[in-house]
Amino acid sequence: MKLLTCAAVMILFAGTVFKLTPAVSGAHQYPRNLTAADIDRWMSELSNWGRWGKDDQSGTVNLITPAKRLAAARLVTEGFSVSLSRYADTVKSVDNSSPWNHIMTATGDHPVADQFDLDTYSVSYHGYGTTHMDALCHMFYKGRMFNGFPQSAVTQQGATKLDVTHFTSGIFTRGVLIDIPQLKGVPYLEPNVVIYPEDIEAWEKKAGVRVESGDVVFIRTGRWARRAKKGPWDVAEHSAGLYASCAKWLHERDVAMLGSDAASDVLPSRVPGVNQPIHQLVLIALGTPLFDNCDLEALSKAAHERHRYTFLLTAAPLVMPGGTGSPLNPIATF
Repeated sequence: MKLLTCAAVMILFAGTVFKLTPAVSGAHQYPRNLTAADIDRWMSELSNWGRWGKDDQSGTVNLITPAKRLAAARLVTEGFSVSLSRYADTVKSVDNSSPWNHIMTATGDHPVADQFDLDTYSVSYHGYGTTHMDALCHMFYKGRMFNGFPQSAVTQQGATKLDVTHFTSGIFTRGVLIDIPQLKGVPYLEPNVVIYPEDIEAWEKKAGVRVESGDVVFIRTGRWARRAKKGPWDVAEHSAGLYASCAKWLHERDVAMLGSDAASDVLPSRVPGVNQPIHQLVLIALGTPLFDNCDLEALSKAAHERHRYTFLLTAAPLVMPGGTGSPLNPIATF
């Protein structure tokens, strides 16, 4: 028998060549050349449909168990809190086509009953300007939403299935910051940067943390730091973010929710024919709600100062029957 040492080991035995297949590499486990057909296949292979029953409307938030909440509460050792919300913007810009509208209906000059000032807020919060939560009814795939509920369940009266009221008790669990600019030694990522599962795992190693079941993962690209330095740009067209293979990684780790300082997806997606594969796979196949447009700059500073990238995460969406999501203010507490 003759043993040849090479990348793919070959053994010659009795005139026959046998190839010993090497262990699967990360490149094969998380491919970087996904197609629309791959995404279609993963819609089934990564599916959590039926995992918590055919009528379940909470998806991976079910992974935030009472034991997970208690463990998260024990993370609070100093009582220092930081907001993960972007300030409500009332100015239209290239990255916020639907700013908040704030109208004073009673003021100090003209109070109600000589005592009260009043105001009205309004906003179309989905998009790239407002920190918000995407409920599981926010996106369709071939006429279906998570757990097989039909697209027709969302009407002019709102969503009759998978609406935001399934999270009225709030989100209370361990949050984990994945700070990719810190990993790469830069203040922020440029809009063309793609984040792969290997990058997330490299951050885990650097930060000394491992993402676990029931965690809420926040991906920092440094969007708001770059905006402060260079001004707004069209993040719907060009945005640093997760490549589609990260959905497989998120499924393997059983995360409860995913958040980012933009919309999680790298844009363009690098998957021909699929606009936002992370949104599609995560919301519809995995049943994982999203936090979009979080401002993670203060969190990054606080975490870096403490050399600590896990924290108690609390967030409470508005109780809006039929709502497809909600503006909100997530809070990290150390």
